[in-house]
Amino acid sequence: MRFALTLEWDGAPFMGFQRQAHGPSVQQAVEEAVELVTGEEVRLHAAGRTDAGVHALAMRAHFDLSRAFDPFRMAGAINARVSPLPIAVRDCVVVPDDWHARFSCVGRAYEYRIVNRRAPLTLERGKAWRVTRPLDAAAMHDAAQALVGRHDFTTFRSVHCQSASPVKTLDRLAVRREGEHVLIEAAARSFLHHQVRSMVGCLAMVGQGQWTRADLIAALEAKDRRALGLNAPPDGLYFTRADYPPA
Repeated sequence: MRFALTLEWDGAPFMGFQRQAHGPSVQQAVEEAVELVTGEEVRLHAAGRTDAGVHALAMRAHFDLSRAFDPFRMAGAINARVSPLPIAVRDCVVVPDDWHARFSCVGRAYEYRIVNRRAPLTLERGKAWRVTRPLDAAAMHDAAQALVGRHDFTTFRSVHCQSASPVKTLDRLAVRREGEHVLIEAAARSFLHHQVRSMVGCLAMVGQGQWTRADLIAALEAKDRRALGLNAPPDGLYFTRADYPPA
């Protein structure tokens, strides 16, 4: 029986989603909670593998059990067992055995949150990137459109990225200001390791007047990680959505 979860978490205490030998992970925490509830050792598969410190609002994941279990009760039981870690099962449903959280996913979306102010962060400390110099969100949005489409994103790819190809199709990269917040939305079928953070870092340089749209295009066309201007910190990055074909 296959269960699909919608997970929310604060990434601060974790080394990322995926199990790590050198620290706690979301995957390990949820797998151990399921084992405590069911007595079965399970393997949790997710739509994305977030880095250390990256948050999730609606990550889809799945695991298999050898016996039936009410999904509503499963969600409550996992939440009880995983506490007090900052992880929540927002939803749990039974899905067909051929549904896969990662391989059935046809689109992923992230949001990056910048707080553009001089004052230190209090309520959003660890949940956003504070940029003290004024940001021109309109200039950032205009420059971002140069990255939309199919490109070789080597410049915006971590040297540790395990993807077979640096070529990706970016469906959306939008920047908007809401008061002191500058929000960047990114959507694609899949992303390279550090791609969103690298794009955001360079867009912040555009917003501060350090780079122009032409500089961003030059960095993209260089296809060289050394051409990257800045890699934004993980604090402000949120996995927001995983898309799947209609059932």
